[in-house]
Amino acid sequence: MRLAKDIARADRLYHAEDAPEISDAEYDALVRRNAELEAAFPHMIRADSPSRKVGHEIAASPLSKVTHEVRMMSLDNSFSDEEVGEFVARVRRFLNLAEDAPVIMTAEDKIDGLSCSLRYEEGKLVRAATRGDGQVGEDVTPNVAHIPDIPQMLRGKVPAVFEVRGEVYMDKQAFTALNAAQQEVDGKIFANPRNAAAGSLRQKDASITAKRPLRFLAHGWGAASEVPAATQFGMMGQIAEWGLPISPLLVRCFTLEDMLQHYREIREMRPGLRYDIDGVVYKVDSLEWQGRLGFVAKAPRWGMAHKFPAEKAETIIEAIDIQVGRTGKLTPVGRLKPVLVGGVTVTNVTLHNRDEIARLGLRVGDRIVLQRAGDVIPQVVDNLTREDVREPYAFPDHCPECQSEAVAEEGEVDVRCTGGLICPAQRTERLRHFVSRGALDIEGLGEKSIAEFFGLGWLESPADIYRLRRRRSEIVGREGWKDKSVDNLLAAIEAKRAPDAARLLFGLGIRHVGAVTARDLLKRFATLPALREAAVTARSGVGEAASDAVADLLSIEGVGPVVVEALGDFFHEPHNVAVWDDLLNEVSPPPYIVETKASAVAGKTVVFTGKLETMSRDEAKAQAEALGARSAGSVSAKTDLVVAGPGAGSKLKQAEKFGVEVIDEAAWAEIVKAAG
Repeated sequence: MRLAKDIARADRLYHAEDAPEISDAEYDALVRRNAELEAAFPHMIRADSPSRKVGHEIAASPLSKVTHEVRMMSLDNSFSDEEVGEFVARVRRFLNLAEDAPVIMTAEDKIDGLSCSLRYEEGKLVRAATRGDGQVGEDVTPNVAHIPDIPQMLRGKVPAVFEVRGEVYMDKQAFTALNAAQQEVDGKIFANPRNAAAGSLRQKDASITAKRPLRFLAHGWGAASEVPAATQFGMMGQIAEWGLPISPLLVRCFTLEDMLQHYREIREMRPGLRYDIDGVVYKVDSLEWQGRLGFVAKAPRWGMAHKFPAEKAETIIEAIDIQVGRTGKLTPVGRLKPVLVGGVTVTNVTLHNRDEIARLGLRVGDRIVLQRAGDVIPQVVDNLTREDVREPYAFPDHCPECQSEAVAEEGEVDVRCTGGLICPAQRTERLRHFVSRGALDIEGLGEKSIAEFFGLGWLESPADIYRLRRRRSEIVGREGWKDKSVDNLLAAIEAKRAPDAARLLFGLGIRHVGAVTARDLLKRFATLPALREAAVTARSGVGEAASDAVADLLSIEGVGPVVVEALGDFFHEPHNVAVWDDLLNEVSPPPYIVETKASAVAGKTVVFTGKLETMSRDEAKAQAEALGARSAGSVSAKTDLVVAGPGAGSKLKQAEKFGVEVIDEAAWAEIVKAAG
């Protein structure tokens, strides 16, 4: 939990507030640790895992919000030659290619800037937007008008609609000059070029942006009415012909060794480049293959970033504080003697848990080595004074907030407060989570207000938020609250009377059910009552209905036994059911509907069995999801269609038993083709 929370905090500071506390290397170290834990314990993958999340919800901003027509994805990272080799191998496996089949890739430097999407219609720039959380960004159209690299009109013949995507950045020389000028007028000093670029672009007053020397480099595209080339390399050449700059280091690689050699060459060039980079990006060159490979939760299967090694620095732990999260987890945080790592001053570092402190032998006063993984989130990698004679750190066995006993459950490393909802930290943290931008996104109800209303006894559960309107006269006149601010808050609350069902589910803070898993669950069940029924039935363990419910839940991508158990446990607890029922008496979330291609299998459950000859099993499942179908792993009475290849066995017998339609791979291909 703490690892995910640390990554989420770093994402918010980096993407939404342009004020990272840790370096890219530190951030990547946390993400990498998360990936290693998920690989070792796949059954314990968190529903809100950072591996399934893109960017961060945009912070409160005077800029208008923009919904991207095509989601702006992130990239998975690799940190070694072996991982790059495995990436190429995965592409081969997914596409069912021979082991020696060539896989042509493009490779280019990964610039460290702010992602931006430029929408051109009939060749004219009509909108520019930041990435935000990948689905919703900020409108910066007036601001990019002052970036000389971005043409207001494209050259030559262009598609009716084309979104160019790339990075807004500030080169090193311009960054140094800007900070010198800021210092002369006692202005804000930027930590690094990326922050300077982000802060300069995300200005309400475009005249401020105009004074900042911003640049742009294109690396791809989003929505497009036409794609006039068949390869990534060809499309980037076309974008350059239209008048947008692309990386001069973009090349086409025909072998794995070509890719790694280009990485080594760029790494050597890095100090002399005019802009900051933090790695090399590889992309499958064939656009047809890219289409077949598709996407996972936050990233394309056809792309990967090969990051440079982390930067390191030494400092001293001056204190260790304990923070209590909404699930009761006690998280140790090291307070550091400030140290500059990769252009960012680091003052805090998560120490993760009791076991991590013991592993490193950490104590107050120790001199440690920090690294910024991928140049973002700090991580302690070594304790230089662990042999010094000093009392070991005593991890608390009672909650610092409510003094309840703090214990670690069997099989877990995390120590949690047993106080539950009597613990003020947990109750207020849960309420904060409920109104956060990733959940209900209720503006005006921040940490301070929640603490105030909680202390007055006005907020005990999420449903109480919707009853605050009854206390309008009591709120008005309190410090900081006037008629307008109270009315704005109440209006923001009333606007969420019919909230997005997935956001509401995520906001309830059910353990292991994060934002992505909440969406995945609602894709399958559409409504919250239907999900509750499935979870309760699955937990009952009684008869075939329970088995079917468990199989139904486990068939959802990203949902494993841990999530199924967490859902069952949540609805088994009377207090949770009371909170749930109370909340649903106040709000009416509409059914969760996901737009997919119109197809003959939309809304149906499909099972693939036997050996597929023209595609891999992963590709088949991805096709089913794109057509609005659900791919299940077993045949039941709820199965609508079985696609059988050679060697199909017991599942065919099950299909016959339940009277399920069976087709071959060729017939499935026709369904896919008919859907366009």
